[in-house]
Amino acid sequence: MALRITIGQYYHADSPVHRLDPRAKLACALVLMVTVILIVTPAQLVLGMAFVAAVVAIARLPLARFLDSIRPLVVILAILGLFNLFYVHTGTVVLSLGPITITDEAVWWAVCYTLRLSVALLYGALVLLTTTQVQLADAFDAALAPVSRLGGPGHELAMVFALMLRFIPTIADEASAIIDAQTARGGGPGEGSFTHRVRSIGPLLVALLGSAARHADGVARALDARCYEGAATRSHWHPLRFGEGDAIAATLTVAYLVALCLLA
Repeated sequence: MALRITIGQYYHADSPVHRLDPRAKLACALVLMVTVILIVTPAQLVLGMAFVAAVVAIARLPLARFLDSIRPLVVILAILGLFNLFYVHTGTVVLSLGPITITDEAVWWAVCYTLRLSVALLYGALVLLTTTQVQLADAFDAALAPVSRLGGPGHELAMVFALMLRFIPTIADEASAIIDAQTARGGGPGEGSFTHRVRSIGPLLVALLGSAARHADGVARALDARCYEGAATRSHWHPLRFGEGDAIAATLTVAYLVALCLLA
């Protein structure tokens, strides 16, 4: 059994989005993700979806792979969005079944909740698909530079972030191997009654935690053997520099934010 982990996997392409400075890319993506809370009207929702579609087209990403990277999360958001049908009671009643009353505003917020958070997920997936792990770590390290200058563990936190991204596929492979081993012994999480499946998650998590601790110990020993020091000054093979493309990306982000406010 293979676990398909597509979130966080870099897709190589020669596009303006790929060539952006990772710091500018992360900053613009964070602004775009936060501004989804401003989407409350159909016009704003259309603008948000059109803008992210345009960015995806510029990034030259395969649409199937791009959507596949967020499909499980969108399903969860859709299920959560359905709760708005039962907790929003303002507006005109469109359906009444005994104690259950559904209004037009409840339907709108169920749709809006799912779609606007899906837009935020699309921006996050866009950053991960167009930025390498090294670039993400460098951008995060640059963002935490003030913390380091104040004596805090800024570089160490960036290193932890980089290692976290690096070991996602490794942990997924180990989870797959553990599930196969449990299934061979008749105790797989996908077999038996619902109660049995829930109980089988415990041994899986314990085995994964043990594997993660073993990998962490191995990385710590490797860093120690190489005399690694978090506070040491380091140079970069590819220094981060803001360019014309980054200025254009920032301008487009500001223009999108202004348009979103005007449509409120």
